[in-house]
Amino acid sequence: MILLVLLFVGCYVGPVLLPYSYTTLDYDALLQPPSPRHWFGTNALGQDLLARTLRGMQKSMLIGFCVAVISTSIAAAVGSVAGYFGGWRDRALMWLVDLLLVVPSFILIAIVTPRAKQSSSILWLVVLLAVFGWMVSSRMVRGLTMSLREREFVRAARYAGAATRRIIVHHIVPNVASILIIDATLNVGFAILAETGLSFLGFGIQPPDVSLGTLIADGTPSTTTFPWVFLFPAGHWC
Repeated sequence: MILLVLLFVGCYVGPVLLPYSYTTLDYDALLQPPSPRHWFGTNALGQDLLARTLRGMQKSMLIGFCVAVISTSIAAAVGSVAGYFGGWRDRALMWLVDLLLVVPSFILIAIVTPRAKQSSSILWLVVLLAVFGWMVSSRMVRGLTMSLREREFVRAARYAGAATRRIIVHHIVPNVASILIIDATLNVGFAILAETGLSFLGFGIQPPDVSLGTLIADGTPSTTTFPWVFLFPAGHWC
């Protein structure tokens, strides 16, 4: 989590300190290898690859954090409700979990996102990645909730007349917070990898916008001739 926060801060602070923006064209340094002037080198248009990599990280990290927050929140809500109430609520919610687990999410996201307008494609990408990213976590939360609901402090709150919502929010969720934090951290990485893969294949972020996936796709044809164009964007997640 600390490493992710540092990367998030770095990719937003770094561009401020650079002499070039990610759109600046340096016609005197086309496909220049790494140098003191351009630390990561430049691409075929003379654009600084360090600036473009940081820009790509901004978009990928933002998507990753948004997906993690949304999917972890859904997992906490669904898992705690299913585990606490049991019965038909549990069966209905777990049926929904099983249904979403068998849906080919990658194909669905690949179909929907490119058809969205440029201004809303990122929103669709975040929503779809979050919708298909909470099911396994909700099962873990459900199992922990089923063991917690008979604990003394939960029973005491119930006998004291506390509302069910208050019991779940103030007694159940805080006791599964450690699992949720770990899950959120993992979800950031999974979402970034998913976004990078989709953008690499042309189904995620669309040019002229920049993400790590689009940078890797742009650099792939130059892997053997101008390797820095591919290696620096790709190396951040190796």
